[in-house]
Amino acid sequence: MLKNPENKYRPFISPIEIADRTWPNKRLTSAPRWLSTDLRDGNQALADPMTVERKLRFYDMLLKVGFKEIEVAFPSASQTEFDFVRKLIEGGLIPDDVCIQVLTQSRSDLIARTFESLAGTRQAIVHLYNATAPLFRRVVFRMERHEIVQLAISGVTAMLEESLRRPETDWTFEYSPETFCFTEPDFALEICERVLDVWRPTPERPAILNLPATVEVAMPNVYADQIEWFCRNISRRDSVVISVHPHNDRGTAVAAAEQSLLAGADRVEGCLFGNGERTGNVDLVTLALNLYTQGIDPGLHFPAVRDVVDLVEECNGLPVHPRHPYAGALVHTAFSGSHQDAIRKGFAAHERRNDGIWEMPYLPIDPADIGEGYEAVIRVNSQSGKGGLAWVLEQDKGLKLPRAFQVDFSRRVQAVADGLGQELTAADIWSEFCKAYSIGDTQAFELIEFRENGPRKSVSERVFSGRVLHAGTEVSVIGRGNGLISAAVAAIAERFGIEIEVVEYHEHALRQGTDAMAAAYIQCTDPNGSPVFGVGLDTDVATASVKAVLSAANAVHQASMRPRIERI
Repeated sequence: MLKNPENKYRPFISPIEIADRTWPNKRLTSAPRWLSTDLRDGNQALADPMTVERKLRFYDMLLKVGFKEIEVAFPSASQTEFDFVRKLIEGGLIPDDVCIQVLTQSRSDLIARTFESLAGTRQAIVHLYNATAPLFRRVVFRMERHEIVQLAISGVTAMLEESLRRPETDWTFEYSPETFCFTEPDFALEICERVLDVWRPTPERPAILNLPATVEVAMPNVYADQIEWFCRNISRRDSVVISVHPHNDRGTAVAAAEQSLLAGADRVEGCLFGNGERTGNVDLVTLALNLYTQGIDPGLHFPAVRDVVDLVEECNGLPVHPRHPYAGALVHTAFSGSHQDAIRKGFAAHERRNDGIWEMPYLPIDPADIGEGYEAVIRVNSQSGKGGLAWVLEQDKGLKLPRAFQVDFSRRVQAVADGLGQELTAADIWSEFCKAYSIGDTQAFELIEFRENGPRKSVSERVFSGRVLHAGTEVSVIGRGNGLISAAVAAIAERFGIEIEVVEYHEHALRQGTDAMAAAYIQCTDPNGSPVFGVGLDTDVATASVKAVLSAANAVHQASMRPRIERI
């Protein structure tokens, strides 16, 4: 890269000065008209263009998403493109409320071929374009301004003549001054006015003027100024639909589209997930869901966005980036501990509030609205914290860990994640939880049975009696206390010499119903004052409590064995 790029590159200086621009103070309140150009602009950008079968599958998906205007082909470009249009028409595959669009260059033979492809259709948009910017006039066409105007006039006149030969079709005309964003504003206006003079649109039969950012050359606010200036100055404004076609060369196509709508545009052309030549067209999925998260019905619907991603990837042969807005595989996922903690607290607050309003840290959209689950919202690696682990266990197993347990378990999992250097799955986390709190596998102390209500010596004293499996041998235990847990703690201390003092106890149901599992959590200290934790799971809450006591006893027993092992 050059140290002095100003010696090679010139900044784009817009000739438009709007002191009283209005678009910055406006807000979007409704969706624009949408046009998908995936099957034309998107398709021509593929190394391996779609077959007819793939285009049909894509077309069907666009209908299901809700597109009412679809640019389906460039019929004069190839026989395949021509045949695809014929297949849609002859197969009766165009719903009554959907209008297909086709593209043509400004040549009479190509225009005739384009109209031939549309024979028999009920309605269609024919889109003609020619480049208008000084660079293209000088380098590509070697034409003066008046010659470029004449090229457009001859094309739109041919379109009108072809349409009059086919009165059975409801025709809509569209014209694009290609490279509009770096065309002189007065010339873009002049050529569009001359086009309208030929077509003579009316409010009942409007024409479409499409103003493309064919190559992004400036910030999106500049494009918005260009659109507002054009909308202010074009005649027959009530008979014209202003359409925009932003490309993404500077990475700001979405912002450019949104700001152009504020500036007066009525319609947006683009592709799903931003496919298109070079850096792509504007991403219609992002635009639509941006509106949705502002409480605006976008008119495009993605109740199962993952299905849309899968089909687009298959038909285009291009991956959707895992960080792609809304639809990427990781966009609803937090690995960072602080993010996880905020999201978990957000879900808890959302449940308490119960007003239906979505206000969630780090999640601008409810993943469930687009068919995504909550299990992937928080995933665990070495960057994760206690909140993330608590979320995974709650979502996967229904466990609601008290804060002290979150801290203790997070320390254990952090060591494992650091050692592995990779993400831990829900199964990995559950395995570590079982190891940490003596669940499932054979442990030093396992409950066989017990009696909750033993004989009492007084009203304030209860007797716990039961049988415990210790080192493969059944052992009878008995203890007294002022409740079940204290009596069980006394029984373990009296029979095995393991003394713990209960600090906190929590319990909750894992699921509703007569077969509901219960979880019990017991936080204790050992004789040295060190914290000890125990967990018990059972269909009976009392049994879960006793298992939690034995889980804590196992932790103390394991700690007492470690020095012996090290000396050996």
